[in-house]
Amino acid sequence: MPEAEARKARAEVWFRELHKMFLDAFEGLEDGQASDLPAGRFALTPTERRGEDGSAGGGGLMAVMRGGRVFEKVGVNVSAVHGRLAPKAQAAMAARQVPGIAADPRFWACGVSLVAHMRNPRAPAFHMNTRMFWTPGAWWFGGGSDLNPALPFDEDTAAFHAGLKSACDAHDPEYYARFKAWADEYFFIPHRNRARGVGGIFYDDLNGGDWEADFAFTQAVGRGCLAAFVPLAAARSREPFTPEERERQLIHRGLYAEFNLLYDRGTRFGLESGHNPEAVLMSLPPEAKWP
Repeated sequence: MPEAEARKARAEVWFRELHKMFLDAFEGLEDGQASDLPAGRFALTPTERRGEDGSAGGGGLMAVMRGGRVFEKVGVNVSAVHGRLAPKAQAAMAARQVPGIAADPRFWACGVSLVAHMRNPRAPAFHMNTRMFWTPGAWWFGGGSDLNPALPFDEDTAAFHAGLKSACDAHDPEYYARFKAWADEYFFIPHRNRARGVGGIFYDDLNGGDWEADFAFTQAVGRGCLAAFVPLAAARSREPFTPEERERQLIHRGLYAEFNLLYDRGTRFGLESGHNPEAVLMSLPPEAKWP
């Protein structure tokens, strides 16, 4: 248990560092964009989780920017929560063969989650999350990232995937192909019979028996996603766009909302575990349309 507590503490320090890295980078993008609008800034709101009995269960920090020069809405959340898994969450964990959940449903989870909806429809929407999960019988890392352009550009897709591949290859040459295929399956909208974007990587239940190696990989994913996305956002946000392109963006956002509300594993877990619903649903776009 002392080793587990030390690992939790280190992971939480990292996720809070990563949270700050994204806030600084995104506000830097706002400062670097020429516009009549004021540069966007994050509004910070503490969040808390309460157990079913009202007991404290940790919390975090919700950072949301609205109406910026680059970002129409972007949320970057960090949280460290704990408690006892609700029956639905216990069943989901048991189905994933997490050992010991029925006997001891305690959990601890910490991570960063972000979703960026851009002002310019030529700039791609972006999602990233990384996390560590602990139960008395197991620990694992998970996360992923994908690009969601309303107007796809092949060169942007290639650059984004190259950044993710570089982060993966530094830790295991098999990771990128494996986690890209997982993302292609995960970020698929069955009732639309299409992907929600141009893919990325997705991984979960990552426990290779070496906590240090898995933690280092999760750190690399966070840094790699930041490095892959920022240049794309900066370049595309400077381009002129048409009303027709804006219309395509709003309709594409509808796909994103459908996926997150119907299929996203993190959204379901956040709501079922009693976390702040505003923080859980910060991923939804500020405005969307359906044809």
